[in-house]
Amino acid sequence: MTQDLQPRRRGFLAAAATFAAAPVSALNLLSPTAARAAGAPSGFGTIKQVDAGVLNVGYAEAGPADGPPVVLLHGWPYDIHTYVDVAPILARAGYRVIVPFLRGYGSTRFLSSDTVRTGQPAAVAQDIVSLMDVLGIRRAIVAGCDWGARTACAVAVLWPERVEALVSVSGYLLGNRDAGRQPLTPQGELSWWYQFYLSTERGRLGYDKYRVDFSRLIWQQASPQWRFDEATFQRSAAAFENPDHVAIVVHNYRWRLSLADGEARYDALEAKLGATPPIRVPAITLEGDANGAPHLPPAAYAAKFAGPYEHRNLGGGIGHNLPQEAPEAFAKAVIDAGRMRKA
Repeated sequence: MTQDLQPRRRGFLAAAATFAAAPVSALNLLSPTAARAAGAPSGFGTIKQVDAGVLNVGYAEAGPADGPPVVLLHGWPYDIHTYVDVAPILARAGYRVIVPFLRGYGSTRFLSSDTVRTGQPAAVAQDIVSLMDVLGIRRAIVAGCDWGARTACAVAVLWPERVEALVSVSGYLLGNRDAGRQPLTPQGELSWWYQFYLSTERGRLGYDKYRVDFSRLIWQQASPQWRFDEATFQRSAAAFENPDHVAIVVHNYRWRLSLADGEARYDALEAKLGATPPIRVPAITLEGDANGAPHLPPAAYAAKFAGPYEHRNLGGGIGHNLPQEAPEAFAKAVIDAGRMRKA
């Protein structure tokens, strides 16, 4: 089923009004306007820290502690503020919302200097399950965009018993490295320019030196109609100052092209992901009409969803960072996906 949505940028979901609204003080959130007025660097309140797996994870939490859990996953070059307007909607609708910094971002740190700084998909997916374990979350709605969508898909494939439902921007994002070795059309290769740049030593040095300018360029290319201001960008760019950020980003793209090895502990998980099995949990996929990042048409991945499934197209100039550009539509997809299993 394809549904065209014209998202509004303000207000709350009508569906959320049926839930008891939590007091603002209980949400651990500030609105972007209130945050700037208070001189706060973030639209989120206190960032919590917890040891989980190989990481000490920084994460924002909102909503009632006994609410249905939702884990929201950001991508590159973005951070938890992808969900700064989604989280309050879900929190007020009664959900317990967890928004972690991925490895290499924000306040998330490796517990050991000896741990390989891999950015491969299975490692990032394992990070999320380890965090759920520590937080006592048996099952959650898992939702993501960019790397976050890839990670959410990976968790749904590797640990379907932990996933109540899935929301994925740009659909099924699992692949294998054999396919990654195959050339694309010239236009297709051009859209992945940054992947090839980061595969060189010049690219690694360039990204390290110019990571803020580089990331701003990706934001502009991936969401050509999103008129974000500099304060909004800088709020997320602060997360790229993580000491492991460059290593994680570079390894991720080199691993995809088989130019870097993964860590042996994840070999079995990567083999399962590389088989590109179908996703069987309830799922909603989303796509904006102005996504400037590489992505497949919905028809190319629809068959990869073997459970209850719906795709939604969003109009109105929505680009790659869909949750931040269309927070109401994304939050509605999360709520609706959670209800699909019960339908």
